[in-house]
Amino acid sequence: MLTVEEKSLDITRIEKTFENQKETAIRWRRSTLEERGERLKRLREWILQNRPEIQKAIHSDFKKSPEEVDISEVYPVTSEIKHTLSNLKSWMKGKALPTPMTMIGTKARLMMEPKGVSLIISPWNYPFNLAVGPLVSALAAGCPVILKPSEMTPHTSEILSKMVSEVFEPHEVALFQGDAEVAKALLELPFDHIFFTGSPQVGKIVMKAASKNLTSVTLELGGKSPAFIQRSSNLTDAAQKIVMGKFLNCGQTCVAPDYILVHEQDKDAFLDNLKLGIQKFYDSKFQGIENNPDYARIVNDKHFSRLVGMIEDAKGLGAKVEFGGQIDPQQRYIEPTLLSDVTLEMEVMQEEIFGPILPILTYSDMDEAIALVNSFPKPLALYFFGEDKNVRDKVLEETSSGNTVVNDCVIHFVHTEMPFGGVNNSGIGKAHGFFGFQAFSNEKGVLTQRVGVTSSKLIHPPYTSKTRQTINFLLKWF
Repeated sequence: MLTVEEKSLDITRIEKTFENQKETAIRWRRSTLEERGERLKRLREWILQNRPEIQKAIHSDFKKSPEEVDISEVYPVTSEIKHTLSNLKSWMKGKALPTPMTMIGTKARLMMEPKGVSLIISPWNYPFNLAVGPLVSALAAGCPVILKPSEMTPHTSEILSKMVSEVFEPHEVALFQGDAEVAKALLELPFDHIFFTGSPQVGKIVMKAASKNLTSVTLELGGKSPAFIQRSSNLTDAAQKIVMGKFLNCGQTCVAPDYILVHEQDKDAFLDNLKLGIQKFYDSKFQGIENNPDYARIVNDKHFSRLVGMIEDAKGLGAKVEFGGQIDPQQRYIEPTLLSDVTLEMEVMQEEIFGPILPILTYSDMDEAIALVNSFPKPLALYFFGEDKNVRDKVLEETSSGNTVVNDCVIHFVHTEMPFGGVNNSGIGKAHGFFGFQAFSNEKGVLTQRVGVTSSKLIHPPYTSKTRQTINFLLKWF
C-alpha cells in the first residue's frame, strides 16, 4: 500500500510525464511515415522476441495455454501492426475533397493530424491484446501515449511495463500501474484523446471525467451479445462455433455469446450438440475439463464468487443445469455450464455474464426473439446462425449492435479491415485498422482559395436588390 507521500510523488511523476508528452505531441505533428513505421517495427520486434515471457505472464494471471495466448493476445496485435505498416502511407496522406459549384476555384482536402497526448486504459480480460492494440493505432496516428493497464492482472502489467520501458522513452510512451486512484489521477489531466476498454458502468465515469476537459473518447464497452439460431439451421456447425467463442478465455470475452435464442423445436438437439462440442474441445480424452491445460481460469476471487452466485441464483429460480456447474474455488475453476429454463428475472439475464455460463432461451417465432433482444441495451456483438437470407436480413435490419457476424462468432475481432466497437451502451467510436488510426486523428479540412478571388463576393454588404436576386438564386438552385 502506498503512503500519502508516495502517492504524491507518483502524481508528480504522472504530471511531469504528461507535460513532457505534450512537447512530444507538438514535435510529432510533423512525424514522417518512416518515423512512425520505425516505432511500430520496434514494438513488433520486441513482442516476437519476448513471446515466451508474454505467454508466461498471462498464464500466471489466467492459467491460459501458450497456444491460446498466441491466438488471442499476440496474433491480434502483430497482425494489426503488419496491416498498419502496409497501409499507413495511404492513411496519412488524407484525400482530396470534391468542390461544390458555389466553391469553384477553391481546392479542399482532408488532412489527418494527430490528436495529441492520449490515455489508454486497458482491461484485465485480454490484458496484453487490449492494451497494445490501441497503442498501435495511437503510434500510427502520431500520438504519444500514457498507458494504464489493469491492476487485476499484475503479471501481464509487469510485462507491459517492461515492454514500454525497453521500446520507448517516457516522453513517447509511458505506463503507470496502480488501482482506481491512479486512473482517477490520470483522468484529471486534459488529454487530447482517451481510449477506454471496460464495462459500461466505468465507461460512464471515464466519459464524465473526459467531459470536464472536452476530451474526445473511444469507449469499447460490452453488453449481452445474443446468438440467434435460425430454425433448422446446421446445429452441429453452430454449436461448435459457439462453444469456441463462448468458452475462449473461460468466457471472459467482451464479444462472447452471452445467451442463445434457439427455436423451441430445436432446443434439445442444439443442447446435445453444445455438449458434444464442449466434450470435443475440452475433454476429448475423458480426463476431466479441470485437467485440461487448454481451459483457462477466472481472473480473481471476486469474479469467481460473482459467477458462482449467478449459477446458484438461476438454479434457485428454476433454471436447469444441462451441463457443467462444477467448481473448484482453489483453482478459480468453473466448468463450462449450460442453463435451460432461464427467465429474464435471473441474474444471468440481468447483466453481462463474462464467464463460462451460457443461458439457452427458446422462441416460437423470430419476431419474438428479435423483440427480446431489442428489450436490452444495444449489444457489442450479435450473432446469427442460419442460411435463410430473408430471416438473416430481417434480424440485421430490425436489431442494432456494434457488429454482427453471420454463421460464426468472435472472429470479427481480428478482421483488420472492419471497424470494431459498440453502439450507445456497448461503446462509442470504432477501433482496429484505419478506424483505430482515425480514432486518434483529427480529420482536419483544409480549404485553399486563390489570392484575389472571393467566392462570397456577390453577397458582400452593402445588400442591394442584386444581392437579394443572388440569394434567391442560391436558395432555389443550390
